[in-house]
Amino acid sequence: MSSLESNIRRALDILIPKIQALHKASSRPIILGITGLQGSGKSTWASLIVGLLASEYSLSAITVSLDDFYKTHDGLVARREQDAENKIYRTRGQPGTHDEQLAAQFFKELAEFKGDSELRIPSFDKSMFNGEGDRAPKDIWHGMKKKPDVVVFEGWCVGFQPLARSDVEEKHKLAIAGKLPVNTPAQHKLEHLLEVNESLERYCEAFMGPQHFDFMIHIDTNDLKNVYKWRLEQEHKLIAAKGTGMKDEEVKAFIDGYMPGYELYLEKLREGFFQEQGRQVRVVLDADRAADKVEEL
Repeated sequence: MSSLESNIRRALDILIPKIQALHKASSRPIILGITGLQGSGKSTWASLIVGLLASEYSLSAITVSLDDFYKTHDGLVARREQDAENKIYRTRGQPGTHDEQLAAQFFKELAEFKGDSELRIPSFDKSMFNGEGDRAPKDIWHGMKKKPDVVVFEGWCVGFQPLARSDVEEKHKLAIAGKLPVNTPAQHKLEHLLEVNESLERYCEAFMGPQHFDFMIHIDTNDLKNVYKWRLEQEHKLIAAKGTGMKDEEVKAFIDGYMPGYELYLEKLREGFFQEQGRQVRVVLDADRAADKVEEL
């Protein structure tokens, strides 16, 4: 058994009895969130969990990615051009670059889905417009005709919750003083960080707050700087396989775009996404992605 599969099984050992109990008590799909750092393997976790749920627990499951709810290309360009000084929104990824109404409508339809029609899952094509991406045509979205038992919803900022303005201000000051793990919030203006925070508040209300999930798996690390190492390893493997990829400095710049979110919001997520105990599992990875700790929150 690989270390990855071992990590997944340790997390599922905690959650499976609760998922099975809820499945017996409820007719709606169970929503399992998976949030993880760049390079931590969250997409692989999601796909492997779907397979294990089916093969070992007779639970039908599908994956849904936050990435597939991005705004259209025109919407992303409009967001980027709204404030040329805001470096956070130069590329897609941050809260504020997704179509909140599309996501909220999908999860509403999913909760009401009886399997007597077809429910289509939105899809975003990252290859369009030279990598800027665009929403895929609706006629090629994957369609569901059977209600799934479990929906695994994965994304890098799934599980993040907005902070009070004063807390964002304090984190920004700490970053400027060099007192955070990487200090990336200092690379941005406070008002731009607050804009992301306001977008996250809307997300949590519409489709991404604790009230919209049943369980959460958080793939974390004991040192945020590991994220740079993991993502570099991924890119080097890509270059070896395909002969092309980002340079090391481009990988760093890419991760720098996500790091302010980690430095702002991970602390709260580590304390617990839900008010109730027992619905979240935190998997803490070391530099080699081995599980240093698997804990129930």
